[in-house]
Amino acid sequence: MNMILSPSPAVSVTPNGTTRPQVRIVIVGHVDHGKSTLVGRLLHETGSLPEGKLEMLKAASARRGMPFEWSFLLDALQTERDQGITIDTTQIRFRTRSRDIVLIDAPGHAEFLRNMITGASQADGAVLIIDALEGVRDQTRRHGYLLHLLGIRQVAIVVNKMDRVGFSAARFEEITREITAHLNGLGVTPSAVIPISARDGDGVAALTPNIGWYDGPTVVEALDALEPARAAEALPLRLPVQAIYKFDDRRIVAGRIESGSLAAGDEIVIMPAGKIARIRSVESWPVTPVEARQGTGRSVGITLDRELFVERGDVIAHVSASPRDTRRIRARIFWLHDRPLAKGDSILVRLGTRETRANVVAIEKAIDPGALSNEEGKSIARNHVGEIDISLAQPVAADPHGDSPRTGRLVIEINGRIAGGGLVLSVDAGQRAAPVDIVPVESALRPDERSARYRHNGAVVWLTGLPGAGKSTLARALERRLFGKGGSPILLDGDTLRAGLNGDLGFSPQDRRENIRRLAEVATHLARNGHIAIVAAVSPARDDRAAARRIADAAFREVHVSTPAEVCESRDPKGHYAKARAGTLKSFTGIGNDYQPPTEAELVLDTSTRTVGEATEEIERMLARTAVLFDELTDLAANI
Repeated sequence: MNMILSPSPAVSVTPNGTTRPQVRIVIVGHVDHGKSTLVGRLLHETGSLPEGKLEMLKAASARRGMPFEWSFLLDALQTERDQGITIDTTQIRFRTRSRDIVLIDAPGHAEFLRNMITGASQADGAVLIIDALEGVRDQTRRHGYLLHLLGIRQVAIVVNKMDRVGFSAARFEEITREITAHLNGLGVTPSAVIPISARDGDGVAALTPNIGWYDGPTVVEALDALEPARAAEALPLRLPVQAIYKFDDRRIVAGRIESGSLAAGDEIVIMPAGKIARIRSVESWPVTPVEARQGTGRSVGITLDRELFVERGDVIAHVSASPRDTRRIRARIFWLHDRPLAKGDSILVRLGTRETRANVVAIEKAIDPGALSNEEGKSIARNHVGEIDISLAQPVAADPHGDSPRTGRLVIEINGRIAGGGLVLSVDAGQRAAPVDIVPVESALRPDERSARYRHNGAVVWLTGLPGAGKSTLARALERRLFGKGGSPILLDGDTLRAGLNGDLGFSPQDRRENIRRLAEVATHLARNGHIAIVAAVSPARDDRAAARRIADAAFREVHVSTPAEVCESRDPKGHYAKARAGTLKSFTGIGNDYQPPTEAELVLDTSTRTVGEATEEIERMLARTAVLFDELTDLAANI
């Protein structure tokens, strides 16, 4: 519900020729802590109420036999008046000395967190309100996490109902310490902590004798000090495509400009495909002259100088500053669904106008924001937060929230219901230094055609372990065995690729990480085309192997060749039984004790207790058990 109230003549008028900054502020807090009362009081104190509005509501309250409450100015829905809680978000406008304020009153009750997120997602700053008597509640902490989740860094704290604690400075200081510590732990520093009585006006627009011990800003002054977000017009062009219309011989691409601006003649790129064109014309409905350059917030239609395939969900940008094309996203989310979100879950992700199926590859930092402890969980429960890695079924154009707040947010659905939402933290994909007109060409053969011939699905078999553990020996034996049965295995030995594709890389942590990324990309390409890519690489860092798993997704099978270090030292660097010329593991590997063993490998093998043939058969059984090998090859699984 939008309630736009015009300021009265008592409010200062902007001089001609100047522009006043606009700040969008969400006001949040536990139910009944006085948000709507504060907003109503702010309207009164800033002279922003329409003439006669206050008297009308007082009369309505008298007819109902109820005492007048300032919250009645906002709680305009009948259900809200009956239940005494705010359900919808309400937007109001008023002016401070130097700001145009759009204040969003969001519901505080746990049942309406979806609405609260909708309101907060539009805000540049926030006011977090706390009842002086009740203090910091679980819901207060959740709201603090939500503000952190949505990237809001400007937060003013209002300690309301100070009259209920006798305007106690000690109580105010106690609450200040508790909430400041909580927000600081989230990386948020409150801009002000203000004691008020919204009902009586103390601290709202003036410092009264009741709070004579306080010398900070009033609420109005604190709002006046908040900075507007970077103007969307100053950000790179982002036009998510909503629809394509056919008129006469024109194909009109329509959408809303989320940031930046465009004009006829601009060179643009259509992401994620990376197709380049120029804007031939900017269309409008009805046919009337339009401004030469269209800016943020305008819904426009454009025609292009080339016949290109464009679809809903594509993002149009300028060539010099395009979003990234990706199948991988890391996001911080707030979960709303009754069923916890777990690793491996299938979800629907909405980014702008794009919808795509996705899988949750990893979950980290899953905690209850209302709890006193930060104990992490393996899944994200209802009203909890966490960071997740998402594998997308199709490429999308995306921006990290830090780069583009308007296109860096996502929504998650399950079974047609909004289940969560949050911020894009990072995009793990091929960001191009400058977009080029690249149109990926897929194989002429379908995966099922290849699997019918090879009798297996594509896979990445990643053998990791200490140098000398036997990875390359096993990889070669597995390659020979699968090929002998009609399969299509391909060996990707880490050292072999170091001599060619990765010859430009050294052994710093960054270069090691890039070495593994390239190995994973090549192996995944082979797996998507039906082959079994057998990778033999030390890959000592657990995070690097996790990144490889994210790239290969469901095709990834990790085999930890867990041969003890003392055995590895007695072999040459390729795992053969001979004394290593260098004498020690550290001298020929350069990693010493830095190797981080896998914790979730599909198979663990100690080659010091098995022959090469026995170890190879165990890998085959694992591949059969995990649906890589089938038909006659699955006879091996009978012995499991």
